[in-house]
Amino acid sequence: MKKLNLLVAALISLFTINITAQEIIHDADHYVLLKQHGDDWEKQDKEIDKKLKALEKKHGTKPNIIHIMWDDSGVGEVGIPEIQKVRGFETPNMNNMAKEGMNMMRMYTEPSCTPTRADAMTGRYAVRTGMHTVSFPIENSGIDGDEVTIAEVLSDAGYSTAFYGKWHLGDTEESYAHNQGFDEAFFTPYNQVPSMWVREAEANNVVTGLYPELYGEDIYDIDKSWQPIGYVWTLEGTKGGKTYEWGAPPAVPNFWDIDKECEKRTIEFIRKNAAEKKPFYTAYWPTVTSFIPDVRSPEKLTANKNVLQEGLVKVDEFIGELHEELEALGIAENTLVIIMADNGPFTHHGPRGMVETLYTGGKGDLTEGGVRVPCIATWPGMIEEGQIVGDIIHVTDLYTTFASIGGATDYIPRDRVIDGVDQTSLLVNGDGYSRRDYVMIYQGPNLAAGVKGRFKKDYKNAEPGLSGAEFYDLYTDPREQNPEMIQQFHTKSMFQRQKERHLMFMEKYPNRPDATRGIPLQGIENVRPETEALYHAPFNESDLPFDINEVIEFEMPYVDTKK
Repeated sequence: MKKLNLLVAALISLFTINITAQEIIHDADHYVLLKQHGDDWEKQDKEIDKKLKALEKKHGTKPNIIHIMWDDSGVGEVGIPEIQKVRGFETPNMNNMAKEGMNMMRMYTEPSCTPTRADAMTGRYAVRTGMHTVSFPIENSGIDGDEVTIAEVLSDAGYSTAFYGKWHLGDTEESYAHNQGFDEAFFTPYNQVPSMWVREAEANNVVTGLYPELYGEDIYDIDKSWQPIGYVWTLEGTKGGKTYEWGAPPAVPNFWDIDKECEKRTIEFIRKNAAEKKPFYTAYWPTVTSFIPDVRSPEKLTANKNVLQEGLVKVDEFIGELHEELEALGIAENTLVIIMADNGPFTHHGPRGMVETLYTGGKGDLTEGGVRVPCIATWPGMIEEGQIVGDIIHVTDLYTTFASIGGATDYIPRDRVIDGVDQTSLLVNGDGYSRRDYVMIYQGPNLAAGVKGRFKKDYKNAEPGLSGAEFYDLYTDPREQNPEMIQQFHTKSMFQRQKERHLMFMEKYPNRPDATRGIPLQGIENVRPETEALYHAPFNESDLPFDINEVIEFEMPYVDTKK
């Protein structure tokens, strides 16, 4: 190991990298690019600063930032009407955003929702924050209080901040969105799966075992304590304030009402800050769907009729209303709006309608279909109309880019690796101006693949000790159907150096091994008895031969469920 570190250090020293205590620490490959393009980037940044100052002078505030992110959509699902024509649905407002702004064809995320959301909040790969595994009720863990979210960074720079929608970053009190830097938050600690954890679903055999009282007597059902029934769907709170449960699950209509409430609060938040001439950052991450139909409106909106497409047209309607509101308030020119998905389609064991569009694979996969998503941005006067961008951008880049636009980079922590790089130049200058040509793709805590420009290496399926067909040219084989060996041997050492640099920085700045453990769903003012029962077993816990807190704090080893 010592020899390896010396080798990697020698490779990096060729670029004479010196990171001072005042600089943001990025992953190693950033410095390889910085040494080659730093002078050009500096010139670009000076011109961007002039534009941002002129914009601030015109509007009296720094730019507003709106980030909308939903679930499980492949590249082409929105923004490309030609594809929608053969899919049985339309999103005219999103498609219009692509016409009036920038359609990013190479936005990378993590393979699943919790990791991507952690990336967006912290600017760090989920493997670094310990948020690398999808959360399900009851999770007993969440994002650590020591992580510095984009809400905290922008708050320190004078922004109003709000979160609405699917948080999915844990159920511990320290992980709540309003305890992670947001001035106000209305959020679901989990994903959409609990929408079907209701009596109606049990009665119709959609789920099994949640409500055994609906069955005939089962004399073999011995343990009456193991099934959690006190989960919550939605929490709300303000920074430094109390936490309340919104609604009273389980009730089917309540879940369908979450997004409507989010949309209402988003518009109210925007209006309030526009009136006060205060810059704002709001993240609206819609739940998009419930897995149980809303009996109040059983009609379908699309010919496709499946849950994702039905949800997308509802999100699209709100996006139209949002842009109209920005125009009416006179702040459209001073507002960056980014819409995107969190990972590829739920093609494995998911609902109908989740299909590969352009790329192979989906949610959970290391292939492009799992980690490449639609992403569209508008910012009138700053982003030129009608752009189709082929540059690599990563979801962590939003963290650093938002901070840069908001004049908040001084508040980004300097004691850890920030994977996100500032992509303001890509937004302002367009195609060819990305500051990234690399991505490291993780599945859980395991490095699964690496991307460098047009090339990709599959680490997960590589034969140990051998050189096999584990290399891809994404220009000639975008669906990763034909792995190569002989034709791409020249990339082997390139990927080896990339991996060595990456792992060396990981050793220097160690990862958090897992999400921070804790007792779930505490600190709720209007807590229901069912939820409170989660804290206690239906017997005297002191009679057990182990401490229940030790169980909560015990860190389980990661298990690859696909093996």
